[in-house]
Amino acid sequence: MEVVNYTEFRKNLTKNLNKVNEDKEIVVVSRSKGKNVVVMSLEEYNSINETLHLINSNANRKRLDEAIEEMEKGEFLQKPLIEE
Repeated sequence: MEVVNYTEFRKNLTKNLNKVNEDKEIVVVSRSKGKNVVVMSLEEYNSINETLHLINSNANRKRLDEAIEEMEKGEFLQKPLIEE
């Protein structure tokens, strides 16, 4: 995560936005007057929202925890991908 002030962010807007999209960097823009803001790629934002959705219900969270536990114990089947 990188923190830049508003003036520097604005002065180097293209560079900062490229960093967010290409390097998957999250940039915090600090503002002297007003609250700070976070700039992240839409892909990262969607990923966070999907994760929050998946763990929102107790049933989903429990199933995900069980799946992770099974994977860590090696209790899974690995199958080759079918290529068409």
